[in-house]
Amino acid sequence: MAIDLSHPAEVHELAERTRAFVRATVLPIEDANGGDIAAAGGDKIRVEMQQAARDAGVFAPHAPIEYGGHGLGMSDRAPVFEEAGYSLFGPTALNIAAPDEGNVHMLAHIADPEQKQQFLEPLARGDVRSAFAMTEPAPGAGSDPSALATRAVRAEGGWRINGHKWFITGADGAGFFIIMARTSGEPGQRGGATMFLAPADTPGIRVDRHIETLDRSMIGGHCEVFFDDVLVPDSAVLGAVDRGFEYAQVRLGPARMTHVMRWLGAARRGHDVAVAHVAERRGFGSRLGDLGMIQKMIADNEIDIAATRALLTQACWELDRGEPAANATSIAKTFAAEAIFRIVDRSVQMCGGLGVSGDLPLARLSREVRPFRIYDGPSEVHRWAIAKRAVGAARRARRDAESQ
Repeated sequence: MAIDLSHPAEVHELAERTRAFVRATVLPIEDANGGDIAAAGGDKIRVEMQQAARDAGVFAPHAPIEYGGHGLGMSDRAPVFEEAGYSLFGPTALNIAAPDEGNVHMLAHIADPEQKQQFLEPLARGDVRSAFAMTEPAPGAGSDPSALATRAVRAEGGWRINGHKWFITGADGAGFFIIMARTSGEPGQRGGATMFLAPADTPGIRVDRHIETLDRSMIGGHCEVFFDDVLVPDSAVLGAVDRGFEYAQVRLGPARMTHVMRWLGAARRGHDVAVAHVAERRGFGSRLGDLGMIQKMIADNEIDIAATRALLTQACWELDRGEPAANATSIAKTFAAEAIFRIVDRSVQMCGGLGVSGDLPLARLSREVRPFRIYDGPSEVHRWAIAKRAVGAARRARRDAESQ
């Protein structure tokens, strides 16, 4: 029996509306500002683009229906998010940019009714932005979350949080923070983390410098944030105490896949620009698109796009079934992060001098997609985890065979 990989008609329709909206409304804003969201106006342009997305009927495809979204599952998000990602500003316009999209997903699964009303609803509707505060300077939590050093201790009326975070995306201008802090154990030990919800104006939260990075399209920057004697009530605990790492998995796997969806859209734009160029550009007695070396790059891009979609389909299928999908999401994220960069890099090469100029979007696309090999887990960490699971499975199989 054939496996049905199609999407419902309403998802196709939403993807097409998203395609039309992004190309007509969002791409001109991106191109006019060189892909720099701060130069485009920051939160002011975000609000304007999001209102346009509401008017076009494409706003918040992932958010629960009761909060104004379309309620799409992981598999059905893929074609819509990819079309949104065709512009670097598209995810912001649809309210599906990181970290807000991942925070909406996690809050919808974990938050209690009061927390949903206070934090999830305004976030899903685009009334506020958010930040997920986990990453710390060395020797704190980075690629190894067990090194978590930010500490929350019991205090009268709740919890007192102290810590230093950095590379916190969207921190400048966020309406609230989800803070990962250690409530038991010591850095280096597994477990013992708790998530706390805190409005950004809570005394003791200080957003410091913007850390300069390659990318320019994520609103609110990547900031250094300090938590100095931040007092939050017991009601600020998201989920249960000491289960923060467990809850983080609810967010991280899906968020890695939506990153793949969005940046695959950006890579597709780069590919489309390059193919259009070489189809007409003449050199060496023919059009460049008729030359074997150029055709190889085009074909390799097409293969990387198709392979990325296939791995994404598998991972999203597992997530929609309620499975952890840890291996599938690691495989898809690692392959996609590298394939997306290859696609854009080949596109730059095909366009020669224009490829590295501001006359085409390719240079800024290259700048934007390069960090994906680090964001949401470096490729090397995912490879280590994939290999560790494979070796562990082989050892278990050997023990099972010997016990029979």
